[in-house]
Amino acid sequence: MFSARMQFLPPNAGSLSNTGCARWWLPGCWSREVWLALFCGAVLMAMAPRSLVVADEEKATPPDAREKEYYELMKLFVDSFEQVERNYVKPVDRKQLLESALRGMLADLDPYSSYIDSSGLAEFTQQVEQEFGGIGIQVSLDPKTRQLVVMTPLPGTPAYKAGIRAGDRILSIAGKPTAEFADGKELESAIVLMKGKPGEIVKLSVLHETESTPVELDVERAIIRTPSVLGDKYNEDGSWSFYLDGLDKVAYVRLSQFGRNSADEIKSTLKELDQQGMKGLILDLRYNPGGLLTAATEIADMFLDSGVIVSTRGRNTEEQVFKAKKFGTFRDFPVVVLVNRFSASASEILSAALQDHDRAIIVGERSWGKGSVQNVINVDGGKSALKLTTASYHRPSGKNIHRFPNSKETDEWGVKPTEGYEVKMTPEQMQKYLEYRRQRDVLRKEAGASTFDDPQLAKAVEYLKSKISPAAEAKPEDGKEKAKAETSPAGAAPQGDSASKENSAS
Repeated sequence: MFSARMQFLPPNAGSLSNTGCARWWLPGCWSREVWLALFCGAVLMAMAPRSLVVADEEKATPPDAREKEYYELMKLFVDSFEQVERNYVKPVDRKQLLESALRGMLADLDPYSSYIDSSGLAEFTQQVEQEFGGIGIQVSLDPKTRQLVVMTPLPGTPAYKAGIRAGDRILSIAGKPTAEFADGKELESAIVLMKGKPGEIVKLSVLHETESTPVELDVERAIIRTPSVLGDKYNEDGSWSFYLDGLDKVAYVRLSQFGRNSADEIKSTLKELDQQGMKGLILDLRYNPGGLLTAATEIADMFLDSGVIVSTRGRNTEEQVFKAKKFGTFRDFPVVVLVNRFSASASEILSAALQDHDRAIIVGERSWGKGSVQNVINVDGGKSALKLTTASYHRPSGKNIHRFPNSKETDEWGVKPTEGYEVKMTPEQMQKYLEYRRQRDVLRKEAGASTFDDPQLAKAVEYLKSKISPAAEAKPEDGKEKAKAETSPAGAAPQGDSASKENSAS
């Protein structure tokens, strides 16, 4: 993660493999000069579309000079590649060598540009789309026994229907004992074996937490949709409880990422809570690394009835401005947004927009500080991709968000808590919080025994109590706000172009 805008281009867009440049990998019969010429020619062909968006500083350079420079640079690459392949102490895999070169080239640009290989692209797509073929459990590794332990099954999934519960131990997957998985790769191996084509059967040997003899289960894989909207704790029926214990209609909503379905999840949750008479909302974006830009703008639009949400500015593209629309805005309750040092990207877009428009106060600590935009460009016929920084995004106030390598603590970057609401947590407190949440997020009959006094959440509750006390509710302004809200049905879908764009702020 990362804050960015990611555009999924058609499979062949930007792909060098369709220009013939892959042919220089054919073995042996061509002279070095011939395949160098073919390779460089292919690169120039791939570069041809750039004339449509050539930067101003390149327009002054004659085309012949640019082509000569490209040829010389490609010659350097081919010379170096040939030397490594021919003289390295061990045989090298050509594709791995090329992919390593691509990774190095992208990584040298900035921390957020990268090359995504075929396996990584599949995982990336699953994360963004919030769905994959699997059985629907979260697992962890017992550090003492090195056994795979079920953290929680997702309600309604094949694993849940098969009777798998939190605390169960998985002894084998598809006939392969988990004890024989390579050290350090136990979780990775388990995930690979449990994921697969929906409708296929995966055999599991499971030791239930309360039993001494394992059972053999045939679990049919299905499409697993991972929710990004979470509450405070599970109800017995597997649904989330969004209200904090002991508080009158104070809702607590966690957003783990900004995925394809996040805006719809938030909208339906807010609509239900609003109908139940929610008096205040705590939106927890702590540890949220980002996701789709469209998800961030659509969610911000649910809280704002006008004004700029965010703007993006690129080298070769015009400024793009995302604005809020009045229809479908939730306005009848105060909002607190929780952020910490690991809230990044789309989290910062949302929290900055609500802060700049005085729609919410920010509680916690300064966010990560990522204000750059990436496009995901398919290459190699869609088998892999480049995640390339192409622009920057800017909050409504114009304040800088991006933390540059030389940025100081005194510089303007990230999203800072509202004055008087900065609450820092020590590393020890953060570790205890994560353990507390892991236990509280388990779907089981009895809740975990772990407790944690969350100082950031307590500060948010303190603010909301001051806003929804009887004295605060009697303020005449609230009557005006209520009348204003009735002109726009709560929970209606936000309007605007952003809903149709395949962008990401990851």
